[in-house]
Amino acid sequence: MTRKWFVIDATGMPLGRLAAEVAKILRGKHKPTFTPHVDCGDHVVVVNAAKCVLSGAKAKELLYRHSGYPGGLKSVSRGELLANAPEKAVMRAVKGMLPHNKLGDAILKKLRVYAGPEHQQEAQQPEELKF
Repeated sequence: MTRKWFVIDATGMPLGRLAAEVAKILRGKHKPTFTPHVDCGDHVVVVNAAKCVLSGAKAKELLYRHSGYPGGLKSVSRGELLANAPEKAVMRAVKGMLPHNKLGDAILKKLRVYAGPEHQQEAQQPEELKF
């Protein structure tokens, strides 16, 4: 199976719509050879993740995680996460749109997210995708 490399510029794109397009390419749903139980997708590099936007009141929504210890519930708003760690915000959004099993973990390894415009995958000669 041949895998291509794509670069997506996230400037001005809503986070959910960006994540949906990235998940589709990572999963391989854009190919005629798509098979649900096989990792047949392509590699994706997302640049300018810090310039992604959240619409409506989504910036105030809280995201929760638990440390596993008593009283270990932590929360952070989506807006704070996007401002402080845009790579984590995009990765979390894309991960939620992939299968929640070993296949999803393998697919997620083909995603690279960068907050700024530079990336380290120039040697792979990625194609630029526009939506």
